[in-house]
Parts: sequence; structure tokens; C-alpha cells
Amino acid sequence: MPKPTLTETKSFKNDFPFFQGRSIHYLDSAATTHKPKSVIDAMNKFYSESYSTVRRGVYQLSAQATQTYEATRKKTAQLLGATSENEIIFTSGTTQSINLVAYSYARKFIKAGDEILVSAMEHHANIVPWQLACEETGAHLKVIPMNDQGELLLDEYQKLLSSKTKLVAVNYVSNALGTINPLKEMTQMAHQVGARILVDGAQSTSHLQINVAELDIDFYAFSGHKIYGPTGIGILYGKKELLEQMPPYQSGGDMIENVTFEKTTFLPPPHRFEAGTPAVAEIIGLNAALDYLNSVGLETIAQHEAQLLEYGTQKLQSIDGLTLMGTAKKKAGILAFTIKNIHPHDIATLLDESHVIIRSGHHCAQPIMQRFGVNATARASLGLYNSFEDLDALVDGLERVKRIFG
Repeated sequence: MPKPTLTETKSFKNDFPFFQGRSIHYLDSAATTHKPKSVIDAMNKFYSESYSTVRRGVYQLSAQATQTYEATRKKTAQLLGATSENEIIFTSGTTQSINLVAYSYARKFIKAGDEILVSAMEHHANIVPWQLACEETGAHLKVIPMNDQGELLLDEYQKLLSSKTKLVAVNYVSNALGTINPLKEMTQMAHQVGARILVDGAQSTSHLQINVAELDIDFYAFSGHKIYGPTGIGILYGKKELLEQMPPYQSGGDMIENVTFEKTTFLPPPHRFEAGTPAVAEIIGLNAALDYLNSVGLETIAQHEAQLLEYGTQKLQSIDGLTLMGTAKKKAGILAFTIKNIHPHDIATLLDESHVIIRSGHHCAQPIMQRFGVNATARASLGLYNSFEDLDALVDGLERVKRIFG
């Protein structure tokens, strides 16, 4: 099939030291993305030339680190369309961000008999915290079903919503299917019954433009390592009026206003939720990753990955015995599949011999596997640095796998 032109693909890949001087086809960006040189350099420079703590020292190095630290908060607010940088909380990743809301918000505002809705396509990190919250509060967990294409059934969602619904937790993009959920519509529906909505944005932030204020989202979580930044740093966005009502999730240094042995008072958000010494180098790396994303442009990234997804979908569908899982009309760059009589782990192992890297397993989404009647899938996921050649290598590798298994 003819290939459309991918603009600047080569220059994008040249931004990433990992790919220099080696022939490797990395198709596992849904798990974690590689880092551009600017991110690596920013962290190395901080560690080697200006390392210090933040918000505690009066000396110049600390002041400089604090300035970059808070600038990152402001850039994140701008990326998400938040109304204030004080709505941005630094966490260790999406998982901690979701747990923060499940612990702090749910345990204060959700009571016995209330209901929490999650979708059938959630990552475990957006299921288990709500199960634990329900166990502790006496609330009930309800599940929004999906169809065979991997699309949520909005009519069934509407039926589940009621005055008992206090919170809806849903991903924007499914990590196992690639489905892009109708977030604006789902948020409006939740708010009509007085429920809050939390969005797992781990798979969407580096692929799609988002404006939390315009969408009226209550909470939004994502991880730095999935947007070309470092591991160990994540973000929770929360509406200011909600954060101000929530108690601390963790306690310790740097989140207090005043401590005596009789009573402690806490700082306002976001610092109330940032106990202890923060991951300063990782936040500086995130700052550089945000600069990189902004320099490329999310619209450019989306167009680039949409071309790759279309090409890869057609190529994979031409392979005899291969079944794609997740064929929603609106999808991001994830290609999950099975091949008849070949285990996904064997597929991934043999592809690795051809320098093609994909993920195999249940992708921390076992309910999805159960829904589609499989134990695991093979998953190729796309990033900015991918090209048609990576997908050609994937298809060639899969043909080799089929020959080996006869």
C-alpha cells in the first residue's frame, strides 16, 4: 500500500539519544516513552551543576531550583487549560494521583449507600483504589459496559447514573484498546446528577489536546514518563474549590502551616498534598519535557500518530489469523492483537529477536481481557519517534513468528 508522507519523522527520532546508532523498533510507548536529549540534559545539568532542595533554602541555588519547580507547575496548568497553577499537584505518577483522590476526596465525601462508577475498560490503577474506597465507606462500585468494538455504551451509562452516584472514574484513552472516550459528554452527564468525575489521562496527555476547564473535569491525572519525561513524577489536577475541602493524603514536612504538640494546621493546596522532599530533578525533567511537547505541538503529534495508526491497522489486518482487539471509531495509537494458536508472550519474545519491541500480557487491565475472552494480547503502541518503517518491521516480524510456529 502507498505510504503517505510523515513530516519530520527523521528529525523527531534524532531528538532521542536512545535511537542513535542502533537499529531498533520501539513500539511500547503506552508503557513508557523514551526521553529527548533536552530532558536528559536538563536533569544531568541540575544534578552536576546546581543540585539543591526547593522551598527551604534562602541561598541562590535553592531559589533557582524553586523557580524552575514552580514554573513547571505553571506550564502544566497551561498544558491542561487549568485556571490556576494552584490546581496542579505534584505526585509520583498517575497511580498516586488517583489514590490521592480516592483517599482524600472519597473518604470525606462518599458514604454508605453511595455509588462510584468506573468503566469496563479501566487500568487496574483506576479500579482498585475505588474498590478499597467502597470497602471503607460502604459505597457500591458500578461498571459502565462496552460493546465488542471497545466503545462505552452511553445509554447504559445514563441508566447507571442517579442521585446515588457521587463519582465517575474513567480513562480518556484506554491503554489496552486505544479507545478515545467521549469525555465531554460523559462529564456533562455526570454533573447532571451531581457527581464528580476523575479522568485517568495517562494515555492521553501526550497524544491529545485537553482543556480541563472547558471540559469541566473535576480531577485529571497523568504521569511524566508517558509524555517523554522522567519516571517518578506525576500530576493531579483538581478544581480549586474541591482541593480546598480535601484533607491531606500524606503528612510530614513542607505541607504544614504551623505545628505544635497540641495541633497542626496545613498549607492551602497544592502544597497541602505535597508532603516531604519532592522529586526535584524529575520535576525539572518534566519541565523540559513540557517544553519539548510545546515545541513540537500536540496537534502535530496527533496528526503524525493518526497516520501511523491508519497504516498499521491496514497492515495488521492483512495478516492471516490476526485479530485486532479494540476497533473503536475514535482511537489513539494502540494496536492490540492476538494471532491464532500463538501466545502473545511468544510473539513478543520472537519479535524482540528482530529488534521489534512490543508489550504482551494483560496490560494491567484484566477485566478487559475477560470481556473479550482472552488471557493476554500483544500490543504495539505508537510514539512521536515512530515511523512507517517501524510498522513494516513489526509486520515482517509477525510473518516470521507465524513461519516459526508453522
